[in-house]
Amino acid sequence: MRILHYNWVDPADPAGRGGGVRIYAQSLMDEQRRMGGHDCTALSAGMAYDLTARAKPRWQPCGRGRFEFVNTRPVAPSHAEFAAGAQISNTATEALFRDFLDKTGPYDVIHFHGLEGVPARVLALRNDLPNTRFVLSLHNYYPFCPQVNLWWQERAHCEDFRQGARCATCLPVVPNPLAVRRVYAVEATLARFGAPAGSWPYERLLRPSLSAGWRALKAMRARKPAAPVPPVSHSSASDYAARRAEMVRLLNTYCDEVLAVSDRVRDIARGFGVTKTRTCYIGTRHAEAWARTAPRPLGTDPLRMVYLGYMRADKGFFFLLDALDVLPDQTLSRLHLTVAARKGPAQVMARLRALGQRLAGLTWHDGYAASSLDQIVAEADIGIVPPLWEDNLPQVALELHARHIPLMTSDRGGSQELPGARDLVFQAGNTQDFARVLARVLAGQVDMAGYWENARVPTGIADHATELEQLYKGIQ
Repeated sequence: MRILHYNWVDPADPAGRGGGVRIYAQSLMDEQRRMGGHDCTALSAGMAYDLTARAKPRWQPCGRGRFEFVNTRPVAPSHAEFAAGAQISNTATEALFRDFLDKTGPYDVIHFHGLEGVPARVLALRNDLPNTRFVLSLHNYYPFCPQVNLWWQERAHCEDFRQGARCATCLPVVPNPLAVRRVYAVEATLARFGAPAGSWPYERLLRPSLSAGWRALKAMRARKPAAPVPPVSHSSASDYAARRAEMVRLLNTYCDEVLAVSDRVRDIARGFGVTKTRTCYIGTRHAEAWARTAPRPLGTDPLRMVYLGYMRADKGFFFLLDALDVLPDQTLSRLHLTVAARKGPAQVMARLRALGQRLAGLTWHDGYAASSLDQIVAEADIGIVPPLWEDNLPQVALELHARHIPLMTSDRGGSQELPGARDLVFQAGNTQDFARVLARVLAGQVDMAGYWENARVPTGIADHATELEQLYKGIQ
């Protein structure tokens, strides 16, 4: 089969953007080529721009079997051109997509790993391609939420967008799409002069300066006196509501399959009106660890807890600090915490160090790679995955679960579907419920035999590729 995989970020992005979805897409394509001899092509968009403001849209190769759109709209990721009309329709980009398919196709399948970076109405090309199946995986909630993760003002779960009115005040600081395009253009220019993303000049000069500038802008905005939020006009609120409605219509009308990566995502999508959603758990190369590891008792003292991922509010990291900080010293003295996450702002690291003084021990790793994960979690007794948002199916949860490390998770997102029991699930954002579950763990009151007996066996990337091949062929 000839399969086109679309994602806003290139699978070989040297800056490592795109998180777990990029890694998953790359692994999937590698396996599809290896297992089935399929011809897989990768396409990305929304990140490549020329310095010339009026440069025309085009597509170009960016590596073997990889292509990118240049000078197109919308800008990716979604925040960069928040809820812009181009996220639904842009004539130039839609025409470019059609030209790309005409010149490089035909394809048996176009698998969208999201729609960021292209107008959603590219899905309507399905009408002109009767022999091509359109498949979309819901790795986030972009079709329903331009912020992508139902996370309002970077601080709270959004349960009701109030017919679009809440979207109007969603981002504390709204990026300037033109400025983002210029940053991407500078990045491309540096790459042509031998300083691509991942190089010393990029990592030590450009990226830190951009990050510092963005943090400063947000800090200045936060220090401004709180102004009354103006009433949202009916027209602006209705624009956000219309965006969601049109996205749902496009998915229902043109996608042959809409794949949710967990049952929780499936239920949320159906709640928004996507009628054809089905669950298809993603595969992971970490699944091989399931056969070489075994459950271990939780009777150690201190209990060794591990957190993997990002020092971000939506991921629950700051909640974790809050929840641990209010625990009594006698409880913390029985807990060793390992954090494998890239270094955060100075005040966050100071807070982490202060908490470490009360713990039985604290180990911090400045991020991690797959090659170092076994060593990092070698002595872990339990993993903590505490998202405050409906995290679709975090890679970190799969990585821990595949190594038979039990998961203490919040009740949002897909992580809670991996354990075979609910004993270690706590209410998201509730420090008291977190303390209740942790106390039961420390007291040895959790039925770990039942936990593992009914736990979901992680799906290997080969099995996942086989399942997708059946879906691609329309086999129910």
